[in-house]
Order: sequence, then structure tokens, then C-alpha cells
Amino acid sequence: MASGFPPPAVHEIVSQVSTLLKERSESVCVAETAAGGLISASLLSTPGASKIFKGGLTLYTLESRIAFAGWTQDHVKSYRGPTEDVVKGLAENVRRTLGATYCVCESGTAGPTGGNTRNRTPGYVALAVATEKGITTKEVETGLGGDREGNMVAFAVEGLKLLRDVIQGDAKL
Repeated sequence: MASGFPPPAVHEIVSQVSTLLKERSESVCVAETAAGGLISASLLSTPGASKIFKGGLTLYTLESRIAFAGWTQDHVKSYRGPTEDVVKGLAENVRRTLGATYCVCESGTAGPTGGNTRNRTPGYVALAVATEKGITTKEVETGLGGDREGNMVAFAVEGLKLLRDVIQGDAKL
């Protein structure tokens, strides 16, 4: 890891996930928002990524969700920020579209600013992993406040941890 990428906090967990996927001949795709592509780039940094990685979308804007993730104007009208329902829908749609074994999705508030509700507070992230057999979701608060870069890395780590737990059967679908 001479280049410093992926970030040290991501390196171990992405190695674990990549190894598990390769051992099982399974695949993953990514739908991320506030992590800005860190999950996808970290997976792609592992040797043999072409055998496990089906693709990734950075769905940062509502427009990108309409164009690439099956959202409609009704989704936009009812949108109130990142939630477990939002990531569940994105993960299901992207997994089905790309034909991956798993889709990991995150949507959060990286900061430095946010809003007045829990899901708009910097450091909040909603996570989902979708499979053909079901989906699991999780909410995390990083405790990093408005540290945008720190939150982005933490969101990637938490998403990869949830993915690892689903692959290993440690997370309920």
C-alpha cells in the first residue's frame, strides 16, 4: 500500500471482502452517495477485481438517481434525506440491474453542514446490502461531526463491514 490508497481505515476491510468474494466466486456492485466512489475505488484497488466487481454508481444527486437507479419524480417529491428505505431501494435496483450477487449502498450526510433532523446531521449514514435472497439495512452515526473527509472514509468502512457480515452470514436478511 505504498500509494496510501485505499485509505488505511479501508484497507483491511476491503481486503477481507475481496478475499471472501473471490473464494466464493461471487460478485458485488456498489450504489454510493456521500462516500463519493470510495467503496468502488477501494474494491477496484484489489488485485483480481475484474472477477468480483460488476460496477458502481455514485448517485450523489437526485437527477443521477432518476437517470441510473430507477427513481421517478414521486421519489424526488417524497425525498427527505438519506434513510434506510432510500438505500434499500437503491441497492435492490442496482443489484438487479447489474446482476451482482450483492449490492452495497450508502447514503449519508458527510458535512461539514447538514440539517436539523437525525438523518441530516453530519456523520449519519444509512447502509444496505441487497442480495437475491433479501436485504439488510443499518444506520450508523460516526461521531466525527462535520469532518467531511473523515465521514466519507467512515461511510465506506461501515458499508464494507456490513457487506462482509452479509457474505459471512452474520447479518440477518
